[in-house]
Amino acid sequence: MDNVKHRSSGFLRRVLKHTFSGWGAKIGLMWVGILVIAAVFAPFLANSMPLLVSLNGEISAPVFRYLSVEDIVVLIAFFVLILLFLSPLRNSIKSLLLFFLIIIVGSTIVSKQFVTVQQNVVYSDFREDIKATNYDWVVMPPIPYAPEDYLRDSQATPLEAPLENSEYTHWMGTEENGGDVLSRMIHASRIALGIGFIATGIAMVIGVILGGLMGYFSGIVDMLGMRLVEIFESIPTLFLLLTFVAFFGRSIYIMMVIIGLTSWSGYARYIRAEFLRLRKMDFVQATIASGLPLRSILFRHMLPNGIAPLLVGLSFGVASAILAEAMLSFLGLGLVGAPSWGQMLNQAVQSSTFNWWMAVYPGGAIFLTVFAYNLMGEALRDAIDPQLAKKAGVVG
Repeated sequence: MDNVKHRSSGFLRRVLKHTFSGWGAKIGLMWVGILVIAAVFAPFLANSMPLLVSLNGEISAPVFRYLSVEDIVVLIAFFVLILLFLSPLRNSIKSLLLFFLIIIVGSTIVSKQFVTVQQNVVYSDFREDIKATNYDWVVMPPIPYAPEDYLRDSQATPLEAPLENSEYTHWMGTEENGGDVLSRMIHASRIALGIGFIATGIAMVIGVILGGLMGYFSGIVDMLGMRLVEIFESIPTLFLLLTFVAFFGRSIYIMMVIIGLTSWSGYARYIRAEFLRLRKMDFVQATIASGLPLRSILFRHMLPNGIAPLLVGLSFGVASAILAEAMLSFLGLGLVGAPSWGQMLNQAVQSSTFNWWMAVYPGGAIFLTVFAYNLMGEALRDAIDPQLAKKAGVVG
């Protein structure tokens, strides 16, 4: 059994190596990496607050006083993931995943207890303070505008084209309230990636469990499971999202749960097909004869040998979740106040004139993100396909 697991992990390693050997998948991974950096470090990349100031030789960091619970948890999650990836115990996925969940839940609870959320931040006060105070030096973020900073003190023109007659420099122009588009684009990447990863994670967990049970037991369990799959496949995700928004308000968490609950059926089909193939193989029969518990048979021995096709669906699923959120925001039913690519795209056609920058930049970000995931999904599918993989030397 250990040899089987070793061969499985070796196969996955070769598949991933072949996947990212082509330029398409590398470009897709590079773009997703840029979005991850933007999402994690958004408060330090685009903000009206100084990063560092020095007054009479005393250095302080005003931006840290205004970090939200979400900002802190995202930063902790990012650095914990890097440490776990570099850990010598990274092959013990179950232990690392449990440790990661404990750290995230713990940091969320501690942050909620000790972090004071600043209400009604007046961003013009920071600019006036810098002008009025004799600071030794000030370090501002690369984009010195917060996403909710509408520059009321500067008489900024709403929906102003990039670099057009502005007191301040806006590389991507301003939106309908006078906010900087580039700043909102950076902060919106957090919503896009968050809803993509978390909604797809929910769908994958449900799909793996139900699909594994259907494929392993077959018979009546498989028949009932497939009827359940067909029921959920017939539910229109957008209509369900609109219904829940109408009754329970606009919440990113509700969006994540709804998208996850309505998109697990594809993952269940993948795992069911793989488990139907694996259930009669010798190593599975050996685990059954050894008296191992069902969870060990399904998730410790069978799943590692049937997870490769699931990775393909995972990449396409993240892209679909991002599109669903963008579509809802474009219709004006997304999050209130929080920046979103779909919401900004909607502003391109709100006035009598076509605001091209509100279409090009958010629309381009949505296109590139979905295209990046599709590139990686296509490369994974080619690497896993037996005929193409054999030619490329993945199967050996």
